[in-house]
Amino acid sequence: MPVPGSDPMTSRERLLTALSRGIPDRLPATTHHLMPPFLQAAGWMSERAFFDRYGLDAVRWTSGVRPGAGCRADPRSDSVLESWSHTSDSWRIERTSLSNPDFRTVRYAIVTPRKTLSMVLQDDGRTTWVAERLLKEKPDIDIVAEFAPVPLCDAMAVEAARGDIADRGIVRGAIPGFPLYGQPGCWQDAAVLVGIEELILDTYEDPPWVAALLGVLRDRKIAFARSTAGAPFDLLELGGGDASSTVISPAIFDRFVAPFDAPIIEAAHEAGQRVVYHTCGGMMPLLERIAGMEPDAMETFTPKEMGGDARLAEAKRRIGSRVCMIGGFDQFHHFTGCAPGDTRRAVREAFEQAGPGGGFILAPSDHFFEADDALLRAFADEARSCVYR
Repeated sequence: MPVPGSDPMTSRERLLTALSRGIPDRLPATTHHLMPPFLQAAGWMSERAFFDRYGLDAVRWTSGVRPGAGCRADPRSDSVLESWSHTSDSWRIERTSLSNPDFRTVRYAIVTPRKTLSMVLQDDGRTTWVAERLLKEKPDIDIVAEFAPVPLCDAMAVEAARGDIADRGIVRGAIPGFPLYGQPGCWQDAAVLVGIEELILDTYEDPPWVAALLGVLRDRKIAFARSTAGAPFDLLELGGGDASSTVISPAIFDRFVAPFDAPIIEAAHEAGQRVVYHTCGGMMPLLERIAGMEPDAMETFTPKEMGGDARLAEAKRRIGSRVCMIGGFDQFHHFTGCAPGDTRRAVREAFEQAGPGGGFILAPSDHFFEADDALLRAFADEARSCVYR
């Protein structure tokens, strides 16, 4: 582990320099979310302890969310997935545990004055998924538009996170997804509520309804973005994997993604925030389209070996002068099952392809659940040796 203060820049300075498309002292290296099962396997190592152990540039995540006017936090919400489950007199959430031999299964009934909506979530201790979609009939979007609480930013929570991480790293948050289970981007959120297959079909069969749904979600997210003014986030996440080119066509992106997510980025910028657009999956056919929404950064640049299509050198050439690039590392093949030298070579290759001119933060391409200690050390140590001259 490096001696604190031995680098010319602090981790915060290094990350912020790269986010501004500048040239830091060396290659910034970090992770996306650290998954609780991974930390548990490491003996409940805290996120801060993880970054300190390997000398990586730290990220402190916070939801930074509070209930909007007329709403309140559900006192039974005790998990990250439920942390945005706000209620009101016209939006009441009832939970019922369902018997299932394999997965924890919970039905959520949302009681409103006009109709009760329901969603079923399952989890296996590692991740959670939707087993029953919330929006089963098209008029249900009117229920959401009329009664769903709109979350706003809790600036005090963000300030506490900033004080906690100090110069050790940056504070990241996300544009809130739909209550109970959602995603930052409008298209990705809609896919959770409806199902991606149905949503894609409706772009052909009923495009006005798709646009209406996306508009409801956009307006909620813009309200949150505007409420972040003065909150010391360093980076807010938007987007989602269902907006990747391995899921939808550029034509769908042009009609149903960019027109709804771009105004959220604009609202966040007006509030003084930076935005990273997250696309796990295919990106290459969409690079200029995503950059055209004017985010400050783009991620995850998932390699072909992990189901993406990223070609880092080409991506750097095409959009590297417009946004900071985050990600690009194949954690599936280089955090387990290889020699430390292989991991070092993968780090060095990413630096050589995307590092020139700065504006690049090395990170795994999204989450990971397994990692060998020796390979994490090789990842961090090689990144420290990638120095800008």
